[in-house]
Amino acid sequence: MTDINFSDSSAAPDSKGVEGLSPAPKSRELRWDIIELLFFAYRDFVGDADHELEAFGFGRAHHRVLHFVHRYPGLKVADLLEVLRITKQSLGRVLKQLLDEGYIVQKTGNNDRRQRLLYATQKGEALVAKLAGLQTDRINRAIAGIDPAGVETVRQFLRAMIDRDDPDKVLETIFGGGDKPREQA
Repeated sequence: MTDINFSDSSAAPDSKGVEGLSPAPKSRELRWDIIELLFFAYRDFVGDADHELEAFGFGRAHHRVLHFVHRYPGLKVADLLEVLRITKQSLGRVLKQLLDEGYIVQKTGNNDRRQRLLYATQKGEALVAKLAGLQTDRINRAIAGIDPAGVETVRQFLRAMIDRDDPDKVLETIFGGGDKPREQA
């Protein structure tokens, strides 16, 4: 990986631009404070789970697959690909490992035998609960001193950060008003 060096130490990265990229717009103030807070918040939020996942030989992709399969029982593989926005090959590798190790089971659809529906096993549910517990503890520590109106503001901010025109079925459920996913038979 190459280092980025500026010959003029007073020149900010956005003042000259990077080869092939346009310089940052001058018409608005950049939100470095929020950008960096989001980087570090995300790093630590997923880091709690990452540490736990290492013991199983799993990574973040495994965590995301387990999370959504647990939260949305009977999720179709095609819908999971949409949610995660990863390639079939990437999902296939992760899914195979989770299936082989007994964290997820796959069933064919009742109406369409080509459908592959995913369900977490008890083993998978236990791991998801452990990871969600770590992340819930971090969230609870972060909001401990914030009043309920402030917590709602945090929720509104996070929801506003998501592209609302995304056709994702999971987001439709989240934005549909409920905190709980729809139950699927």
